[in-house]
Amino acid sequence: MRPVGAVGYAVLGAGLIAVAFGLARYAFGLFVPAIRTELGLSADAVGVISSMAFVSFCFASLIASPIVDRLGPRYAAVVSGLFAFGGLMLISQAADALTLGAGVFACGISTGLMMPALSAGAQVAVRADLRGRVNAVMNAGTSFGLILCVPTVLLLSGAWRLAYGSFAALAAMGVIAALFLIPKTARAQPGDNAPASGASEPGRWLPVVGLTVFCIAMGLTSSAYWIFAPDLVVEMGDLPERLTGLLWLAVGITGLAGAWASDLGDRFGAPTTQAMALVALGAATGLVAIAPGEWWVALFSAGVFGWAFMTLTGLYLVTGVRLLRQRPSLGPVVPFLAITVGQALGSPLVGWAIAQAGYTEAFVAFATLALLVAAASFLFPRTAPDGAAVEGPPPSATRT
Repeated sequence: MRPVGAVGYAVLGAGLIAVAFGLARYAFGLFVPAIRTELGLSADAVGVISSMAFVSFCFASLIASPIVDRLGPRYAAVVSGLFAFGGLMLISQAADALTLGAGVFACGISTGLMMPALSAGAQVAVRADLRGRVNAVMNAGTSFGLILCVPTVLLLSGAWRLAYGSFAALAAMGVIAALFLIPKTARAQPGDNAPASGASEPGRWLPVVGLTVFCIAMGLTSSAYWIFAPDLVVEMGDLPERLTGLLWLAVGITGLAGAWASDLGDRFGAPTTQAMALVALGAATGLVAIAPGEWWVALFSAGVFGWAFMTLTGLYLVTGVRLLRQRPSLGPVVPFLAITVGQALGSPLVGWAIAQAGYTEAFVAFATLALLVAAASFLFPRTAPDGAAVEGPPPSATRT
């Protein structure tokens, strides 16, 4: 059964990812000032509440693959959408820290389940040679969510309950679309059960380990920008706070180009693509630190960072799915969980570096780290394009 074709599935998936990641996860930080003021929350309470999204995302990611295998792509996506709807509604009605934290926790579960469900559904809805491109386009939906939520913050920053109620309505629409358009089961197609390489079973996991290490490293290096770039331009550059919303808007707009991550990887090779994107990420991190008081430099830096980050996450997603062709629901879990772990490790490390040496020195250090990781890109795992013959020695060479 093919409810939608490749283009339709890519658009549907991008929309669902926009809700799960852009609105249910990343929008919260932009509304924190208004929420904190109205509910009378301390900084410590806000920190604990924000961490709930990370905790629930990791928990959901760990169980996402068996859930998708058990429920099928359609109902797994519906469950993800329902968690997004419930979490967004709880946030919109929150009267205390407990309710707010429960809403943030539910939203994190949604983000952990959505991409594995969509990736598994692509096995049926999308032709094998187009799956990499479709997965990259769906991943870029995060940028669309950022583009949508930033103007909402600027227009409805004080009316955060109305904003989150509107987000919940979009999540409900996504649940209905998933119920009718996502395949019920992920049937294996010819070639889907083929190993990603001609190596033995233990050897096939070595590239997965390599991918995990690179994802953790990228998550760590990108944490400086995600967490502290707004503070940098405000504290060091004396730029107005409203500019921080424009920074994320620039990240979202250029991040849409991450939809071509799979094509770039197939054309230039995954190692080269990762190296280029990591160099851009490092350049963006260093650039905003060198000239924090120039608004056009800050916006340009955000644009470069948006392209680099979404290209890297798209590349990692496609690589994970290709390395784990037999388990399409597990393919997105490995890179996304590893990136999140890297960001969780990087956040306190950046904070410590800023406290010890200052914003500029800390950002330059993390920019340098990105360049060092880029230099090791020749170790990045190589995979065959979807639908193509898998590279490797002939079967006789792998048998004893």
